[in-house]
Amino acid sequence: MKINRATSQRMFILLLASVLLLTAAGCGTEEQTNGNAAGSTVQDGDVTLVIGAYSVVKDAFADVLPAFQDYWLQETGQKVTFQESYEASGTQARAIAGGFEADVAILAMEGDLDKIADAGFITHDWKAQSNGGNITNSIVVLGTRKGNPLAIKDWDDLTREEVKVLYPNPKTSGGAQWDINAIYGAGLKQSEKINGTKDEAYAKSFLKAVHANVESLDKSGRASMAAFEYGVGDVIVTYENELLARIKKGVDYDIIVPKSTILIENPAAIVDKNADKHGSRKVAEAFIAYLHSDEAQRIFVEHGFRAVDEKVAADTKDLYTVPDELFDISYLGGWPEVRQNLYSKKGIWYQVLADL
Repeated sequence: MKINRATSQRMFILLLASVLLLTAAGCGTEEQTNGNAAGSTVQDGDVTLVIGAYSVVKDAFADVLPAFQDYWLQETGQKVTFQESYEASGTQARAIAGGFEADVAILAMEGDLDKIADAGFITHDWKAQSNGGNITNSIVVLGTRKGNPLAIKDWDDLTREEVKVLYPNPKTSGGAQWDINAIYGAGLKQSEKINGTKDEAYAKSFLKAVHANVESLDKSGRASMAAFEYGVGDVIVTYENELLARIKKGVDYDIIVPKSTILIENPAAIVDKNADKHGSRKVAEAFIAYLHSDEAQRIFVEHGFRAVDEKVAADTKDLYTVPDELFDISYLGGWPEVRQNLYSKKGIWYQVLADL
């Protein structure tokens, strides 16, 4: 009996130990499975970055955003997901200033970021960043159908009665303001040659003559390009990068680079109030820095933009034509003066619209 009792006790102890080991193993397997399930969705510390951008940059960002995700994952082990919104630049600026919680704003021009800053959402000096806060350059050019059937050579040809012109609406589109600035500036350049000084009346008359041939004012540069591809108009006034990107995709256009045209500078900035609210400042800062990096700049070049990084710009200069009389916004007095002189309620652009 003693032997049987001892044997039974040993068997009971072994059986209990086995049960405990199996239970522990089962718990361990469950924890690992839960960990793997979490890893397949969202890890602790993963972050979402909300992007508010102008429409023209959308195709480039289809490559830029995944490249940044890979970069940030390698650098930190943190997974970044993006919520993206693309609109006409002026529309996007008003949305962010009105409460759309973008962490980062990528817009067509300085004035649109200023609207967000004036509303209290951008609180840092974004112009103090690399390259004055700009992430891409381009120029305003003319696009025609294949073979340039109307023999367009420069801005003057856009005043010919039989030529139908397209550019978007500057009330909603930052690209449109660049287009109009280019035409108006070309008029100033012509007046300097004729009169020896800038003549605003001459430039206004020149802009008015071009605008008389405009078929439609679309909401954005991208919408204007879509209309042109649909068959509207003979000539489109647009960003050089828009045409280069379309040509790369197999669409047959001719690009005419006017003798006088404007350098387009496109800025990006953290929207401080939203990034701080969402706890995304660190990754937002890294993303803005990445947009200035060699890797991102080369992606922008692949999509037709001109690099703001000096080394990348030097490496790719043979891809682009440099206009004889390229000017920047300072030639028109800078953005504050342009907004007042051209786009205020009594400004030159609205006088042109009213045929005054």
